[in-house]
Amino acid sequence: MTEPFSNQTADRLARLREAMKAEAADLVAIAPGSHMDWLVGFHPHPDERPCLLLVGAEEEAFLMPVLNAEGTREHTDIAFHTWSDDRGPKAALDDALAAIGAEGAKTVVLDETMRADFALLVLDALPGATHAFTDRTLGRLRMVKDEGEVAKLKMNAEIADRAMQKAFAAIRPGMAEKDLAQVVKDHFASEGAVPSFWIVGGGQNGAFPHHQSGDRPLAEGDAIVIDIGARKAGFPSDITRMAVVGRPPEGYGQIHTIVEKAVQAAMKAARPGVKAKEVDAAARTVIADAGYGEYFVHRTGHGMGIDGHEPPYITATADTVLEEGMVFSIEPGIYLPGRFGIRLEEIVVLRADGPEILSDLPRDLHVAKA
Repeated sequence: MTEPFSNQTADRLARLREAMKAEAADLVAIAPGSHMDWLVGFHPHPDERPCLLLVGAEEEAFLMPVLNAEGTREHTDIAFHTWSDDRGPKAALDDALAAIGAEGAKTVVLDETMRADFALLVLDALPGATHAFTDRTLGRLRMVKDEGEVAKLKMNAEIADRAMQKAFAAIRPGMAEKDLAQVVKDHFASEGAVPSFWIVGGGQNGAFPHHQSGDRPLAEGDAIVIDIGARKAGFPSDITRMAVVGRPPEGYGQIHTIVEKAVQAAMKAARPGVKAKEVDAAARTVIADAGYGEYFVHRTGHGMGIDGHEPPYITATADTVLEEGMVFSIEPGIYLPGRFGIRLEEIVVLRADGPEILSDLPRDLHVAKA
């Protein structure tokens, strides 16, 4: 027996329809993935068989492969229009569109993460329809987190803090990067979190922002970039901190101070009503004015929610107007080829008076014994 809509799903569908009306969108087509998770609390197994949640002005329905129907029915009472491998999805899609009053849709919002063949299936069924992606409808709604979402992100941030502290305590000269990464992964697992990434970059490897932890042994004088994250209860963590084995390399203290000032400048700039690019500019200006602009090689931040990277993106060109409840990273860095890199990262939720940091771990350099 299936359960009716949860209050959360009913509320989110209503809000989506308000956004659709404001954007004159007749249909939103959503593939299995994080958009569907956010809207109805689950998604069927994603594969090559077209599976879509179709939301019209008043009704919604699933285009559902027969193979997925039985296992999915226990999660929802939304109507299914099923299709089998021997018949194909076209007739079922036409029936689903008619059932929700969208057979004549003129403007279709497509889940930008869906497979191209799924998107073409929808567009072929609606000749002459124009299309848009979800940035002004479903995607925009997802950017503003409710307190339940923030609580899960905070829980994950606390787990990541403890994993980072385990890493700090384990650092020893001669230890391979990948072995320190394993300490992080083991701690995440001990708290029921599934590791997502574990960047450990020692010495010159720290100058590669997305370095893959390897066999290189940590040595005295190495600055170490430690960027880690995991998932629990459907939400992620992401934190970067710096450690050093014994005495920091020459010039480290100056660069760390510049990056810290860039973090603080971005924090100060991040307020509701400000464009995301202004936050990026605040951090970038500090680093450029110090003479290291060419060594800040990535954006200042990314949004975080169900996905580890999602809107809003804090880039030099992002016109997104920040709103209270948005969650995003602030993570400027300076990367000096052949020497070391420094990145300091916080995940923040934007409140009326500015950012609230989810981590409780200071950004100070951790010094491990040589």
